Amino acid sequence: MEFSQIALNQGLTFLAWVSGVILIIVAGFLVKLLIDLSVLVKNINQTSILLNTELKPTLNELNDTLHSINSIVKSTDRNMDTVKGLVERTLGKTKAVTGTLFSGIVKGFNVAWKMFAKK
Repeated sequence: MEFSQIALNQGLTFLAWVSGVILIIVAGFLVKLLIDLSVLVKNINQTSILLNTELKPTLNELNDTLHSINSIVKSTDRNMDTVKGLVERTLGKTKAVTGTLFSGIVKGFNVAWKMFAKK
């Protein structure tokens, strides 16, 4: 029995040492993880500060640019309405003149045809 008692004691001692070494290794990895997380949080904080300082002026400038583009588009739209009205009035007058001219040409052709057809 003494031999089995000694073997059991040696096994338990080995298990205790291995468990201690594993706990030390795991604790080392946890410390490394905490250090890396701390660095990550600092970087995220710096990034958010940078975004807040740089993004607000950029958005304000973009907003001003969009207002300028919007005013240009409105001005162009008003000018196009003016041009459209002018073209419609001009086409209306041209259509009346062209219609009268075309009917005059047709009547003149009919008269000339009748004159040559009689001979």
